[in-house]
Amino acid sequence: MLHGCSREKVFAWYLQVRQRLFYFEQEGGESSLAFSKEHKSKLIAQYTDWVKQSQGMVALSYNKMNMKEIDALRTKVREAGGELHVVKNTLMKLALDEVGISQKDVFEGVSLIGFAFHDAPALAKVINDSTAKSEVFVVKGGYLGKEMLNVNQVKALADLPPLPVMRAKLLGTILAPASKLVRTLAEPARGLAAVVKAYSESGAAVTA
Repeated sequence: MLHGCSREKVFAWYLQVRQRLFYFEQEGGESSLAFSKEHKSKLIAQYTDWVKQSQGMVALSYNKMNMKEIDALRTKVREAGGELHVVKNTLMKLALDEVGISQKDVFEGVSLIGFAFHDAPALAKVINDSTAKSEVFVVKGGYLGKEMLNVNQVKALADLPPLPVMRAKLLGTILAPASKLVRTLAEPARGLAAVVKAYSESGAAVTA
């Protein structure tokens, strides 16, 4: 592949490869590089801390290493109050054990995880909108609190309004006349009921 290239081009290619390997080492991504026991322990502790701080998580796979698109998505996730990280599946599963999460089906293949530190619906919406027509990213599922979500449930979570709006609507419903409250409770929202319930419980736990 490098036959006939100048020394400068070969050196530039070498630096690019080293940069990508360094990125995976720092993020804990799946690579052929061996991890020391100390490094593994640090990664597990970091993953555990991220999970404990998160109201929810969204897991993605990606079919090629595209730093430009990963960094662009990372910026959008940060603006939504979260963080996006490549994780090593085996170590992430150990971190989930630490917090009592037993369902880990989404951690197969390569994994890029969005952590919602402030607003789970906002994170889900950013990731869902950004990956809807992407040729790089595919949503695998996620978590709301300790409950695992499938792809459709992640999309349902993305359709929820931001947490401040949900609180305002809930307050309005509580203060509304009894007849309006009955109509509201009777609306056909069963498709989102489980997600809303889990999210409200997650929010209450974080607030407490």
